[in-house]
Amino acid sequence: MALASLDWQVDLYESKPFLGGRATSFPVRPDEPDSERIDNCQHVLLRCCDNLMDFYKRCGVAEKIRFYDELYFVRPGGAVDTLRRGALPYPAHLAGSFLQFGFLSWSDKFALAADLRALQKRYGDVALEQLTMAEWLSSRNVSKNSYQRFWRPILVSALNEEPERASARAAFQVFAEGLLGSKTSYEMGVPAVPLAELYDGAPGAVQVHLRESVERIDAQSDEADVYISAVPYDRVLALLPGLELNVEPFEHSPITGVHLWFDRPVTELPHAVLLDRTMQWMFRKSDTYVQCVVSASRDLLTMSRGDIIELARKELAEYFPAVAEEQLIRAHVVKEARATYSIKPGLTKHRPPAETKYANVFLAGDWTDTNWPATMEGAVRSGYRAAEAAARSQGAAARFLV
Repeated sequence: MALASLDWQVDLYESKPFLGGRATSFPVRPDEPDSERIDNCQHVLLRCCDNLMDFYKRCGVAEKIRFYDELYFVRPGGAVDTLRRGALPYPAHLAGSFLQFGFLSWSDKFALAADLRALQKRYGDVALEQLTMAEWLSSRNVSKNSYQRFWRPILVSALNEEPERASARAAFQVFAEGLLGSKTSYEMGVPAVPLAELYDGAPGAVQVHLRESVERIDAQSDEADVYISAVPYDRVLALLPGLELNVEPFEHSPITGVHLWFDRPVTELPHAVLLDRTMQWMFRKSDTYVQCVVSASRDLLTMSRGDIIELARKELAEYFPAVAEEQLIRAHVVKEARATYSIKPGLTKHRPPAETKYANVFLAGDWTDTNWPATMEGAVRSGYRAAEAAARSQGAAARFLV
């Protein structure tokens, strides 16, 4: 989309029958033309994701993102705590919510305020790259309750990785730029349509070739002036065999989505962080359809579909008692074993830039050097970096990164 804005002729080759890669939707019943489309997993964004919103504007779908200025934390039993902006000026705009959190003790609340101040002061410290976030939290003597009910739920969903495995540098970014970046940066955007519909604007500007795989890129070929690879790290060397790139340090981290349709409404909440159980988030997709999400879901990969559905229903009933009284009409489980890369300590130095040893070949993908974790924002940043580098290679000056 960025290069098409320079009046370049762009051909996009996608092996799947729909766009979006790992952030897309698909028909529940592929053999039925009018089958309902569901997301492979619920993807969200924050107000601080400027490049992603710029991309949505280019696609003409920015209005299809619904932002929420209230985030709900629900405990077993149904008690709800709300994170919302208060009357105090930034950066104390969320202090009122923190003080009212019923799932934290008063000592946890005071410690949380001190820990967030310490985090802001140390943000940008390169030494954080060598620590896990759990190690930093341990150095702050964070209580088990605060860790399990505040730090971990936010970090696991944002990074798709456990704090014990995630780089402290990446975790700091979640809080410094997301939760505390500005008065509105914490607001969460949720697509109001299936993810695949967010890319419907692309074919108008780009020649899209669906169900067409590219096995290899030949940098010496005159088939195109510029080539951009946007495949995951575990496929790039097959696509570009001569590329001098070390992908050994990269690992996958999974996500599991559980889609449940009931005969009656489950809850009026549009979304909820689910505390103290396996299911981490609930998103209400319609009155009777909800999706549960488990990030870094390694423990679920070996579980059967039926056991995961039963676990999700059992846990939902602890938060929303109506679930126990309703009939489950149908369910669908999506296990994304290779959903994202694991943002481990020390990985930054292995994330490659957009430029390669070939003057006309460039890399994109959330795993490349974007200065952002594995998110849709990171993916768009990588694409914009590759587009800028490609434009420079052809003598054009272009700035796409916001």
